[in-house]
Amino acid sequence: MWSVAIKTLLADRGKLCTALVGVVFSIVLVDVQGGLFLGLIRKAGMLVDYGDADIWVGHHRIHNVDFPRDIPRRWVHRVRAVPGVQDARPYMLGFTEMTLPGGGFETVLVVGVDRASRLGSAWNYRDGTPESILANDGIVVDVCEGDKLDDPAVGELREVGRTRARVVARTEGIMNFLVTPYVFTTYDRALRFLRKPADRCSYILVQLAPGADRQRVCAAIKERLPDAEAFERDEYSRVSVDFWMTRTGLGISFGAATLLGLFVGLVMVAQTLYALVLDRLPEYGTLKAMGATEAQVYGLLVSQATALALLGSAIGLAVVYVVQEQFSSPKAPIIVPWWLSLGSCALVLIICLVSSVLPYLRIRRVDPVMVLSQ
Repeated sequence: MWSVAIKTLLADRGKLCTALVGVVFSIVLVDVQGGLFLGLIRKAGMLVDYGDADIWVGHHRIHNVDFPRDIPRRWVHRVRAVPGVQDARPYMLGFTEMTLPGGGFETVLVVGVDRASRLGSAWNYRDGTPESILANDGIVVDVCEGDKLDDPAVGELREVGRTRARVVARTEGIMNFLVTPYVFTTYDRALRFLRKPADRCSYILVQLAPGADRQRVCAAIKERLPDAEAFERDEYSRVSVDFWMTRTGLGISFGAATLLGLFVGLVMVAQTLYALVLDRLPEYGTLKAMGATEAQVYGLLVSQATALALLGSAIGLAVVYVVQEQFSSPKAPIIVPWWLSLGSCALVLIICLVSSVLPYLRIRRVDPVMVLSQ
């Protein structure tokens, strides 16, 4: 059946190319759309994922890392007293404005880290070092936000929250889910930028002692601080992602576009297989007249559909790789993990198999007696 199926497809290369276009289109759309979605939604929990803290402690009912509510700084000492906690440090987040050289303003999200531990600080430095943040009036910005911040250079003076600031280092690729650029600095300096009292912080970042159970420590912290919430790192990252998934139409919009692409691929493959059957109805009738069973005839169609799916998937994955290499950027990252590629190929294979049902229904109505009578 495989040999007959391949020869049948190659006999009409025009229809074969049409079907392959549908399969390749589906693979590319699923992987690129899915990769863009994963790259975008990954930004929602970026601070948590790269913050090096085992547990995040914040206000009760916190649901997004970028939108905290202030808590008393004195809670740090109570958290440190919990068994299993090796260290706990205050962490500050807040929105303010940066004054631009041209006289304009840009809203920024200030991130204040503890000077000693630098938990939750910036990473992926392009200019400067992690220790640069300790310099007087020092702030760290990202080069990818240059269009919003008028491309600040290292050593350039700015005003953040109407307070003097100096760019001491630059990172690459630290961009949050919002359009607001991150500005990293020390905790005490962040208080000045945000005009916050010294007894407040946004989070308490916790590092656990070796062998400590994260869930037990979280439960102990919440028992000691009933007005606080404590999340493991991975859990709080998921909470931040779920915030945008459930409160925006992000998932629906990406999902709808992907389903549309799959539908287009389904129609193109089904139409091609149906056209191939119409062109060769007498030949299928001859097969049935020679004693071919319905299962064997359908097996021929399944072989054709499978061949289209395999060849189209291989070409599609090659196109996805090129697109990812050429167009992925920190602003619009395209992340295509292996399970997404494998899942898209399996999904397209199912679509091709479903597409083979339509031409089979047409073949079932072919009467072999009509072939023998000719």
